[in-house]
Parts: sequence; structure tokens; C-alpha cells
Amino acid sequence: MKLYYHEISSNARKACAVAKHLALDVDYVAVDLTKGEHKTPEFLAINPNGKLPALIDNGKVLWESNAIMCHLADKAGSDLWPKDERQIDIVRWFCWEQAHFTRHAGTLFFENFIKPAMGRDDINAEAVREATEFLHRFAGVLDVHLEGRDYLVGNALTVADFAVGVVVPLAATGKVPLDGYAEIGRWQAALNELPAWREPFPEKVASAA
Repeated sequence: MKLYYHEISSNARKACAVAKHLALDVDYVAVDLTKGEHKTPEFLAINPNGKLPALIDNGKVLWESNAIMCHLADKAGSDLWPKDERQIDIVRWFCWEQAHFTRHAGTLFFENFIKPAMGRDDINAEAVREATEFLHRFAGVLDVHLEGRDYLVGNALTVADFAVGVVVPLAATGKVPLDGYAEIGRWQAALNELPAWREPFPEKVASAA
């Protein structure tokens, strides 16, 4: 099983964290976005969208991070992707994070971190202003939902937490304004108890001298 990733990608972070949390036997393949490796014919043959992550498992090719997380959990027989009515609620949170929370946090991360990391200085101030406004709106929704809850769905950790929670570790570098949302902070502190959440990517092997 091959999982294609890059550490700059928040979506790749989700998939890598789940794979590591479940201790799956995965061959991690780094694709350097800063060098345009995601646009090569070889990678586009795997994911025609030119995005990360991507997964190949026994000839089956998957892209889209949320689908990959579900596949990994299902393969491991893990309740991270439960076999009951909670699936519907998880899909709801998948849709919400893609359309609202991660969407606007992703804009901030792209403008404030990705562009400078790629040597660009064309920061779109209007996009930052608009994304910040929407981010506060939807962070408020999440903060209220988490009141009295340990996790997003039911009483246990699921792939929904990995999906929605990926915004928080990137908040500082992406200048995503989440300070003051106490419930989100509490929830993130609990997720940080998971080693795979803190360090989702494979260890880098030092090259021989």
C-alpha cells in the first residue's frame, strides 16, 4: 500500500495521521509540491487532480483525503469509520469542513504560509480578510457543538475528528485565528494526546554521507 504525501499539505496530514494511528503497513511516498512533482505525468496518472494525498492499495487508486481515511479505517477494521448510523453524521462533518471550516482556513494557510514558502509575495489581502471573517463564523459553530462533548460524533474518536481537527495544528503557521475558542482548544488538547496526531508524517531517514 502506497500513500503519497507532502508535509506542507494539510489534507495529506489527515491521511498520514490515520495510517500511523492505526499502525498500518504503508509505504509513504513523498511528493514535493514545491518542486512541482504533483504536476508530473507520472503523478497525474495516479491523481489527475494533481493533489495530495493519493493512495494505491492492491491496484485500487484513491484520492480525496476523507475517502482515504475511511478506506484505511475500514481496512484496519477500526471504529474510526463505524459500521452504524454514525456514518451519516461523519459525512455531515466531512461536507461541513470541506465547504466551510477547512475551506476558509485553507485560504489563510495558502496566503500566509504556502505562498511565502514557495517564494511568492503576492499575498491577497482581500482573500485573507474575507476568509478570516468566515473562519470566525464557522469556528463559533464548531465551538458550540463541542460543548459537553469529547469528540465530534458520538462518544468516541472517529475520522470526523481527524478531518475537522486538521485545521488546528496549522493555525499558528497559517495565522488562522482560533484563540479564544475554548472548546476547540480543549478538543485539540485531547487530540494532541495521540502520538500520530502530534507527529503524523513518517520519520525522515538521514542520507548516507
